[in-house]
Amino acid sequence: MQIGLVKGSLWATRKAEHLSGLKFLIVEIKDPITKITSSVVAADIIGAGLDDNVLITTGSAARVALENPEIPIDATIIGIIDSVELNKS
Repeated sequence: MQIGLVKGSLWATRKAEHLSGLKFLIVEIKDPITKITSSVVAADIIGAGLDDNVLITTGSAARVALENPEIPIDATIIGIIDSVELNKS
């Protein structure tokens, strides 16, 4: 799983039939070690919004979260993060 920040939405009028009805968000992911930032398009199944910190699952776990292994999804938002606490030792 990864932590990301919702930066925008994506609309596609033409897409695979299995994707109909899904909401897609653009999520920025920042590696805490290298500080490199990348973006991913993720299916939103929980109602996340702009500037929400979210928990993302990828790969086969993303399809399991959608309860349909036939859907061609690589990333799914599975939680909205309220807070993160890091041990600074």
